[in-house]
Amino acid sequence: MRKSPLDQYLVLPIKKFIEKQTSVGILLIFAALLAMLVANSPLSEAYHSLWEQHIHIGINDFVINKSILHWINDGLMSMFFFLIGLEIKKEILHGELSTFRGALLPLTAGIGGMMMPAIIFSLFNSGTPAIEGWGIPMATDIAFALGLLYLLGDKVPLSLKIFLTAIAVIDDLGAVLIIALFYTSDISLLNLGIAAVFLSILVFANYIGVRNTIFYMIVGIGGLWLAILLSGVHATIAAVLAALAIPNSRTVDPPLFLRKVKLWAFKINKNEDPELTSSNEDTGMIIEKFALLTKEATPPLQRLENGLTNFVNFVVLPLFAFANAGVTINADSFGFFLSPITLGIILGLIIGKFCGIVFFTRLLCAIKICKLPKGVTWKHIYGVGCLGGIGFTMSLFITELAFDKPEMLTQAKIGILTASILAGIIGYNYLNWVSKRK
Repeated sequence: MRKSPLDQYLVLPIKKFIEKQTSVGILLIFAALLAMLVANSPLSEAYHSLWEQHIHIGINDFVINKSILHWINDGLMSMFFFLIGLEIKKEILHGELSTFRGALLPLTAGIGGMMMPAIIFSLFNSGTPAIEGWGIPMATDIAFALGLLYLLGDKVPLSLKIFLTAIAVIDDLGAVLIIALFYTSDISLLNLGIAAVFLSILVFANYIGVRNTIFYMIVGIGGLWLAILLSGVHATIAAVLAALAIPNSRTVDPPLFLRKVKLWAFKINKNEDPELTSSNEDTGMIIEKFALLTKEATPPLQRLENGLTNFVNFVVLPLFAFANAGVTINADSFGFFLSPITLGIILGLIIGKFCGIVFFTRLLCAIKICKLPKGVTWKHIYGVGCLGGIGFTMSLFITELAFDKPEMLTQAKIGILTASILAGIIGYNYLNWVSKRK
């Protein structure tokens, strides 16, 4: 089939870009750099004031009034946390976290990778208001870290990518728990009780076999998310809880699906004339049945993940990065590199992550409770320890929850951006060097 110029020069290149494993990281870097450029240009004032504009949603006296920045961080980012929840559930059911032995090493490495950065940050900021930011350097940005690993291609084993993914999932789960427990405002027990009712409805629907994704979206957003937003607990927690309630079972099992597909393919192939086949009414009905059967054979969890992934990766995350990474640099900004907040974040992400991941992995292997994944060497683990210091997305997110003073926000963001860039450069180049030394 001949492709139109629109397909050839626009649609296909965009499709290829989206399908690349490294594209999300590249787009996030571009969004962050663009934010920095705009924040330090004549458009700086317009850039910062844009995110402070308010959007009102509601009827009569029931109105939610939030700034654009809050709608991005509390609303759109809930989709990102929803995907995290789906990933956590998938890993627990069928992935690296599905067995105790498979989960123990990345679980321990992930916990170590969260503890050490928090300790280092706390050492720098103990006894000051900045101690509220102890959770900032704890999480790894999975998109950036895995994007750099995929840039290395087959120079690193697949098992290393799986190991890093498992650590990042543990990090994300830890970050979600930290946000829920430590970064919440005054809690409304009434709204929290209403949220519990909606969560119970989602769990019960899963139990009795409801597989309609629209039902889960309506109850999850219109009920659970809204109730938790009004309760004072951060709204992104609702997204994770809703994701954990999404069914992962099929209406049609794979053997039955394959039998029906073979039967319908046989019926279509009986007609040898391609033109007659394409216009045949029975063929059209078979194709419609095939589409419906494919939907029934795909778990709702997978359907939602497939449907949301590109929107989150290529719209939500870049918009979040553009809205949050814009730091206006002036003559005083360079002095921030010596501030306890900036130093605590940089050393927490680069040194704390490395020490936490490597030490706890070494400890479990030394006492022979676990062993390294097949094909992975200690040099690979050192590289993962370096890449773990890329804390971009989640670190920026927790920064917005931890600090409200502009100066503290600027110091934290400078630390996050600096540490993430250094960790990415060090980790990528080290693993590339290791691959050449084989």
